[in-house]
Amino acid sequence: MVSRDEIVTVLKDCYDPEIPINIWDLGLVYDIKIDNENVGIKMTLTAPGCMMGGMIAEEVKAKVKSMAGVKDAKVDLVWDPPWTPDKMSQEAKAQMGIA
Repeated sequence: MVSRDEIVTVLKDCYDPEIPINIWDLGLVYDIKIDNENVGIKMTLTAPGCMMGGMIAEEVKAKVKSMAGVKDAKVDLVWDPPWTPDKMSQEAKAQMGIA
């Protein structure tokens, strides 16, 4: 069975094309559920009107589904709670110049 840490590693290789920081460090991933070989991810975007949202969600689904030990992956885009910069990791804040 795949571990949460292995999934996080894969998520750190997914980027919003408009922001040079991975979705994990941006704080866009709200929840990861692992049920045997099925993975569910709840994530958001930096803005509800982001035109790249569908593409980002599909990339996340494809990368997680391709992992050994994963039979299926589902990605739900959610808007509650809304994303704010305080959800970013300290490294991401430093990279963006946010104190």
